[in-house]
Amino acid sequence: MTTTENAHGGGIARFGVVALDCPDPVALARFYSAITGWPFDPHAGSDGWVQLDPPDGRGAGLGFQKVSSEYRPPQWPGQEVPQQLHIDFDVPDLDEGERRVLAIGARKHEVQPAPDRFRVYLDPAGHPFCLVRA
Repeated sequence: MTTTENAHGGGIARFGVVALDCPDPVALARFYSAITGWPFDPHAGSDGWVQLDPPDGRGAGLGFQKVSSEYRPPQWPGQEVPQQLHIDFDVPDLDEGERRVLAIGARKHEVQPAPDRFRVYLDPAGHPFCLVRA
């Protein structure tokens, strides 16, 4: 095993970032900064890219990439514009988590498969995400 393989637990690479396409990377980064508590520097973005990283340096970051004005948000559960991914956030209290994400601009999705265990929301760019009871 090489040094690189050891550093990454035997894998090829370390998982670094999840990137979301959106029309306004700064606005979406602010939204997710409010959810995660991760620091946001509006001047750190360049060329249509803003990234949030965990302050302790552990785990993957969230990237926000500007796309054309023809951006179409994913539709869930429909497949006309599939979601392709979504992010789950663990919370100790679903009602309190809901109150807080709605206050910063999330919208509650009309489809709620298991609202006592997790709830589905849409971020300001229309990406689905879930709050999951921890």
